[in-house]
Amino acid sequence: MLIAITRDVSASLGDCEVTFIERRPIDVDRARVQHAAYVAALEAIGLVVVRLPALDALPDAVFVEDPVHVLDEVAIALSPGASSRRAEVEPLIDAISAYRPIERIGPPATIDGGDILRIGRRLYVGRSMRTNDAGILALGSIAGRYGYEVRAVPMKDCLHLKSGCTSIGGQLLINPEWIDADAFREHDTLSVPEGEPSAADILVLPGTIIMPASFQRTAALLRSEGHHVITIDVSEFQNAEAGVTCLSVVFDDLPS
Repeated sequence: MLIAITRDVSASLGDCEVTFIERRPIDVDRARVQHAAYVAALEAIGLVVVRLPALDALPDAVFVEDPVHVLDEVAIALSPGASSRRAEVEPLIDAISAYRPIERIGPPATIDGGDILRIGRRLYVGRSMRTNDAGILALGSIAGRYGYEVRAVPMKDCLHLKSGCTSIGGQLLINPEWIDADAFREHDTLSVPEGEPSAADILVLPGTIIMPASFQRTAALLRSEGHHVITIDVSEFQNAEAGVTCLSVVFDDLPS
């Protein structure tokens, strides 16, 4: 059974961190409606959604992907690259500790969950403004004990690795302008269409892909490849430099 951990939208979402986009106004009430639709989409395809309460003092707390990474055997409490986000870690770990034993990474190592892409027993990690070499080494030390290989990925011009690539079965959806495709040379790649540079940030679930409604060309491309695609409006979260992967932590409820 797949579990999805989510957190309700903070009243202070408009004060979130932004790096590669200009700050835009965020309608918090509309963001809450969009988040509810996102949760409903997860539930409609059979996930059990655990909704954590909003942390109004922490603007980015709705983006639960970044403070933790859950493997089959263990959950790893991460060390967010933005210091304003480090208080998000412990409340999230409290919820996930019911499902996994916990390991921890701390400063000066920094690493965001949005920079970690798992493909099989390999973890690709973006060397980004939020994730440093010490963070990648720390993840490798922990994950290596459970049989995972960690590989660093050069990237530029985007916040997280998953801003520019996602694994879809045997393929990789990628923006090669942002992500070094050579790091994925063992994989077949599918480039995002022109004009939709952020469209590789999609949530891939068994039998279904959830993605932003604004990326219609990419949705059509994925459907032509035989994928079942659900599009939802997440425009307020896009104004916060986020996407659909950021809003949940998805894992099997039974550890290996």
